[in-house]
Amino acid sequence: MLRVRWKIAAETSMHPISTSSEFPVVIIGGGVIGLSIGWELVRAQRPVVILERGEAGRGASWMAAGMLAADAEIGFEEIDLYRLSRESLARWPEFAARLEADSGFSVDYRTEGTLMVADDRDSAARLRRHFEFQRQQGLSVEWLTGAEALDIEPFLAPRLAAAVLSRSDHQVDNRRLVQALRTAFLNKGGVLLERTPVQAIHSDASRPAVVTQEGERIEGSCVIVAAGAWSALIEGLVASARPPVRPVKGQMIELAIEAPFELKHVVRGPQAYLAPKSDGRMLVGATMEEMGFDARVTAGGLYKILEGAWEVVPGIYDLPVTDTWAGFRPGSRDNAPLLGPSGAPGVLFATGHYRHGILLTPVTAEEMARLVLGQETSPLLAPFSPRRF
Repeated sequence: MLRVRWKIAAETSMHPISTSSEFPVVIIGGGVIGLSIGWELVRAQRPVVILERGEAGRGASWMAAGMLAADAEIGFEEIDLYRLSRESLARWPEFAARLEADSGFSVDYRTEGTLMVADDRDSAARLRRHFEFQRQQGLSVEWLTGAEALDIEPFLAPRLAAAVLSRSDHQVDNRRLVQALRTAFLNKGGVLLERTPVQAIHSDASRPAVVTQEGERIEGSCVIVAAGAWSALIEGLVASARPPVRPVKGQMIELAIEAPFELKHVVRGPQAYLAPKSDGRMLVGATMEEMGFDARVTAGGLYKILEGAWEVVPGIYDLPVTDTWAGFRPGSRDNAPLLGPSGAPGVLFATGHYRHGILLTPVTAEEMARLVLGQETSPLLAPFSPRRF
């Protein structure tokens, strides 16, 4: 049996393999959550090995829209989640600056804001109710008439009933974020094992371990499960300690922005959202489907989001379609993240982020790193203990 075996392809890292007797933090999952936690830890001089079942960052992280929409997505019964989201959004500018410095990549952090729009009387009534709740919670949002919204974004539908402007909601390019995190993690000496699925976790208070599908055992100082929608499929944990995470399918469409069409803000309609990127891509999404790991892109799914987007931004009609895909959001029982110690000794969870993985990246990475390093963590994490169920 191997205590620790550092195995890594030459193209994955240019750094020498550590020979330190200190056991690494073992992270299962190389999406933005796993990569960002790993990056924070290697910056603190802790050895880290990340095991990724495929190519790092090419799951839900790659297929997202990169919206940082804490205010727009506040839920009537999700105040704890909003507080965590708002804290993470507040950390994003400094997090992005550090990441860009460590990686040499821009993450295209954009601050134009979000327009939530209503296309008829019923959706305007729903938007007004949501707006009043936002104001009750102290959010800085503005009610606009349809004409006022058109002054901000001329390519909106000319007969919009109303809109709400949230200047605090920002966005990043999630694909640039993936590339930056991967590079920064490796630049700081992290070890990334791609195409290395984990079969099982062996929990232990002092020396937990993972076993890969090839039978290799890797021991660590702790194990962090950050495997997104696949978190519950890893064997070895008793049923009561297994993360209750399921895949929630989301289909999306990528359009190419062509002049004279232009859109600066993220636009969120009743049935779809549109997120313009600085490289000329327009992301349109997304369905919410309880379909397991069914990755098929369907005519019905594409029709639903295209119709919803066209109703609020009709100018997309002539834009070319450049890509379509379906991804899997990791949803927990209450669709809130699982952050902290699990019910298994030596095993931590950082999964179940559902629709908020990109938004919650800074707070998750920084607070999970503090937990591993034995430092005091934010009280905002308490409602998201994996043991709340």
